Amino acid sequence: MTDLTKNIEQAAAQIRQAYASGQPAQPIRDLLPQDSIEAAYAVQKLNSDIWAEQGRRVVGVKAGLTSKSVQNQLGVDQPDFGLLYADTFVCDGDEVALDAVLQPKVEAEVALVLKADIDVANPTVVDVISAVDYALPAIEIVGSRIANWDISIVDTIADNASCGLFVLGCTPKKLTDLDLRLCGMVMERRGEQISSGAGQACLGNPLNAAVWLAKTFVENGTPLRKGDIILTGALGPMVQVAPGDTIEARISGLGSVNVSFAKEQA
Repeated sequence: MTDLTKNIEQAAAQIRQAYASGQPAQPIRDLLPQDSIEAAYAVQKLNSDIWAEQGRRVVGVKAGLTSKSVQNQLGVDQPDFGLLYADTFVCDGDEVALDAVLQPKVEAEVALVLKADIDVANPTVVDVISAVDYALPAIEIVGSRIANWDISIVDTIADNASCGLFVLGCTPKKLTDLDLRLCGMVMERRGEQISSGAGQACLGNPLNAAVWLAKTFVENGTPLRKGDIILTGALGPMVQVAPGDTIEARISGLGSVNVSFAKEQA
């Protein structure tokens, strides 16, 4: 076993321990080659393989780092991805335990649900549009297993792209009825606006993020499949949440979605 393999295993174990203990870990980037995206995804895959053996069901994928400002902040020129699990889904309007996600923050997104596989080489936006059944408004409850959100690109990729939970609205819309590039978003906390944006903040169009994900997963030999959920990325700034918060996101043409946070830990 090489030193790199040992370090990948150690990094993956630290992230799993953070999940299990509810205590964030120190950054794991020093365990891996500097700025090695390949090694970071190896950590993510090791944990996803372990979770699959434990019976966790993958229901889709998410794009992260879709904002140019966030990419510049972390010194990268591309988004990243993580996997969505059935046990991280939250129903519209539900209350989430305060400690369900480490260091939770929220962001509003467009979710896409597929009616067909996307398994062609170099998929285009036409392939993606043809494969999408409908779109939904979504709130991603982002979390970090890294203490104080002290993350680099390596840390967040290794940590399943900082996935936490995701909330889906219940108002499916066909793409023919939407202009996702121009769709406006407002997110409110207890009725007060805390974030706003539009589809163009997500790689210019949420469909561009979906194309990137589809192409990446085809190249990885694990194409997106019928029924998969795609979280395309934030439409506006990510916001920290506190006990007792109620968050509602409204996306023009898509409707609204909301979630609340318990006042006390579970």
